[in-house]
Amino acid sequence: MAELTLLTGATGFVGSAVARTLAARGHRLRLLVRRGTNRANLQGLDAELVEGDLNDPASLATAVQGCRFVFHVAADYRIWVPDPAAMRRANVAGTVALLRAGQRAGIERAVYCSSVAALGLTGTDDPADETTPVDPDGIAGVYKRSKYEAECEVRRLVREEGLPAVIVNPAAPIGPRDIKPTPTGRMIADAAAGRMPAYIDTGLCVVHVDDVAEGHVLALERGRIGERYILGGENLSFGALLAIVAEIAGRRPPRIRLPIPALWPVALACEALAAIAGIEPRVTRDHLRMARKKMFFSSAKAIAELGFHPRPAREAVTDAVAWLRSHGRAA
Repeated sequence: MAELTLLTGATGFVGSAVARTLAARGHRLRLLVRRGTNRANLQGLDAELVEGDLNDPASLATAVQGCRFVFHVAADYRIWVPDPAAMRRANVAGTVALLRAGQRAGIERAVYCSSVAALGLTGTDDPADETTPVDPDGIAGVYKRSKYEAECEVRRLVREEGLPAVIVNPAAPIGPRDIKPTPTGRMIADAAAGRMPAYIDTGLCVVHVDDVAEGHVLALERGRIGERYILGGENLSFGALLAIVAEIAGRRPPRIRLPIPALWPVALACEALAAIAGIEPRVTRDHLRMARKKMFFSSAKAIAELGFHPRPAREAVTDAVAWLRSHGRAA
């Protein structure tokens, strides 16, 4: 019988892709799921489900028992949250609690899903890599800060407590099963539906979610303990990405490029409305702060060491638009 592998976040976008890739590799899966979570992304998966929460240490200790490997993919991924402290508890303290529980249970290896949000940027069109310095004081937004702090904690656990962990840093994944959707998925949906008449001059590193999932498993099989690996794809300006989405969706691409300062009053208004209505705003000041630098990244290290081979961005967009339309998200 195959060794047992624990995966967190399997009901989500990246996690569900990782679950399917692990299953295809013959892993026997145990999935940590929160009570009441939408489990549509688990359809068709042969896996043991255990209920628990990153804020419940007892449930984590139970979940890791008997597991050889742990994949920690779960995270609170939102650009704006009404309670930043809750996001930090889940993304930082929850990560430490889970991985320490795994180490106490004797796991052989963990793969921690960080983010390129935890990495530095060049400030130019040149792509950043795993060695690009981070300015902690310049990190924009609670999500990016939480992922930076969580990765720092994981690296400390490896260094000081011998945690056998490998870190992966996905770029901007798109593709099927983005059920929430993520902020990137919402942008694809809006563009495919013709709801994005204008755009700002920024850039993203676009990667197919299934390639990100493959990168997770390659990190388990070939990654070096304590190392981190960017799982990216194709670096595209926002305008170029929206043009691809428009072409695939049969829409006209947006022609108006807006300067970031012009959107600052809009972001303030959206945040004020969100605070009253309790809904996530479409544009926030953190969105605009992040857009000031192109989020371009190099996956050369993952390609060389893991055998990671991401497909072209057009294929990722094609699959994303097809899934969104089939689920009524881009009409």
